[in-house]
Amino acid sequence: MTRTNNRKQWRKITLACTVAVMAVGCTSNEPASPKPPATTPAQTTTTAPEPTPTPTPADPAEAAKKEAIATYLSHWREVEKRYADKTDKAGDLKKYAAAVAQYQVERDAKDFHKKGLVTTGNIIVGNPTAISADLDRKVPKVVISSCMDITQWQTIHSDTGKPATLPANRLLRYVIKATVEKWDKGWVVIADEPQGKKC
Repeated sequence: MTRTNNRKQWRKITLACTVAVMAVGCTSNEPASPKPPATTPAQTTTTAPEPTPTPTPADPAEAAKKEAIATYLSHWREVEKRYADKTDKAGDLKKYAAAVAQYQVERDAKDFHKKGLVTTGNIIVGNPTAISADLDRKVPKVVISSCMDITQWQTIHSDTGKPATLPANRLLRYVIKATVEKWDKGWVVIADEPQGKKC
């Protein structure tokens, strides 16, 4: 009898413990399990940009030569316009030329038009090269040599549009030397001198 009672008591105790353990496991008194960390945007590592190297100042002589050549080429575009216009008004000669160079173009174009002639096509200024630069003088100067090609620059009669008869022995490609100076208004061509040599 005693054994039976003891067994019953042990069963009650075991059941009570089991219930107690389950109850404890279900209560909210237990510390909450740690929450997963909130998702944060991926962090990107930015590296400082490489410092840009300080550009080396351009050689003043080279810069002057480039500017002078650009002026020289622009001058010839204006010469083309003047010779193509029988009214002698086209071409802004004063913008890129002065002194003897400007005077020669104005005079020669006027004489050309008086003969009833105009031009069509283009002058090709081949290989313009600054052969010297004197920037230390009061008026900086650059001398340019180039190959003047007039094979595509045709002379025609302004009234008929027919090609004009020109000397057969004239040079169509020749060396020309120009002097370009830097005045207050900028670089200007002051002299064009054909050298009488083929190129």
